[in-house]
Amino acid sequence: MLNPFIEAWDLRELVLKKEVKPREVAEFFLARVEKLNPKLGAFMTVTAERALADAARLEKMNPSEAAKLPLFGVAYSLKDLLWTKDIRTTFGSKNYENWYAPADAELAVRLANSGGILLGKTTTPEFGLRPTTEGGLCPPARNPWNLEHTAGGSSGGSASAVAAGLHPIAQGSDGGGSVRIPAACCGLVGIKPSRGRITRSPSEGEAWAGLSTTGPIARTVRDAALMLDAMAGMMPGDPYAARPPARPFVEEVMAHPKKLRLALINHSALGPVDAETLAALEAACGVLREMGHSIEPMTLDPGAMLGKFARVIVGASVSALNIPNPELLDPVVRGSYEWGGKISAADYIRAVTGMHNTSREIIHALMPYDALIAPTLTRPAVRLGTLASNPATGGDEIYAWIAFTFPFNSTGQPAISVPNGFSKAGLPLALQIVGRPGDEAGIIALAAEFERARPWKDKHPPI
Repeated sequence: MLNPFIEAWDLRELVLKKEVKPREVAEFFLARVEKLNPKLGAFMTVTAERALADAARLEKMNPSEAAKLPLFGVAYSLKDLLWTKDIRTTFGSKNYENWYAPADAELAVRLANSGGILLGKTTTPEFGLRPTTEGGLCPPARNPWNLEHTAGGSSGGSASAVAAGLHPIAQGSDGGGSVRIPAACCGLVGIKPSRGRITRSPSEGEAWAGLSTTGPIARTVRDAALMLDAMAGMMPGDPYAARPPARPFVEEVMAHPKKLRLALINHSALGPVDAETLAALEAACGVLREMGHSIEPMTLDPGAMLGKFARVIVGASVSALNIPNPELLDPVVRGSYEWGGKISAADYIRAVTGMHNTSREIIHALMPYDALIAPTLTRPAVRLGTLASNPATGGDEIYAWIAFTFPFNSTGQPAISVPNGFSKAGLPLALQIVGRPGDEAGIIALAAEFERARPWKDKHPPI
């Protein structure tokens, strides 16, 4: 019997040594999905036949072929925003309930070719436009630590599935925090890579003027880095390209960084921040100082500097979606869709220019530091159905909760969210580490060091 919370790294080793067969992996996790998904709402589409076919293909490989595949025998999922030709891609929208993409996303092909076993497509709010996974076509993604609370969004289904042991790793996407938010809510590791690290081919060159990317969600830093290695890389003609890493990201887990200069984000300017969140941040700072790192508070407020540009860019991007019937839209999405339609092309271009110029200022201010640290969210996972509480102030409520995440989509910097204890109510808290542009290696090394100091992989939800 497999451990449902086994690390991807360890699972791969078991399969390579033939102690577990790929088919056994597929059957074990499919059975767990069948049992737990009805209460979690993690999967939108389960692909049992595909999972068994993947397993059968892997079992025919010779050992030398198998050893080259980074995710050999590891079960995973794709978020239901990613194109899959032979599996429906709904975007969480009633307008696309039975839509099939004309081609597989390059990322979907890469993960298949990495030796993974695809279990299905995970739930998302409509077009990924909420920081909680609810509304639209998909069922709400519930938090395995407390089913009345959100698993976060927009990759909430991905995080709910990993946290509950439905598989070890999952693909998510992040346009304002949508990998890091659910990772924080569910006590997981989530990496938002640098802009240009992972191709969006063939569906688009960029999304949300470069704000949106994709990334891994896992229980440990090593597993997240392992999956990032399988995902990373551009295609010729892509509009952005991050510099290639010097070595595989997974090797950075044992890098042991020494005496880093870290910046601490100015949280006092961001409005109310939960007291337990601040206490957890201070505890994390203590751990980092014990490691020999220096921490310097900054007056920089990226959220205030970038928020106005991000709202225009996202609103205009939503209005550009092909929506056959706007009447079917989630009310939150419909409001953004209608508002975005009133944004002129000139205002959109001004917002993109403002974002780029302001991002340059922020990055220049941060360049003397090896990394920036902050909470991931201003408070733990909210109850389902409570964000936003008021349609008139919904946008402000959302941006107040994700004030620490969305600025770094604008700057394009890599960021990782790692577990950082629990609230008194038993909900996970999280620490975010933001790196210099292109420096996923640095934040993975620091996150892994923090993980060793405060291990969390054996903490599992009562599901």
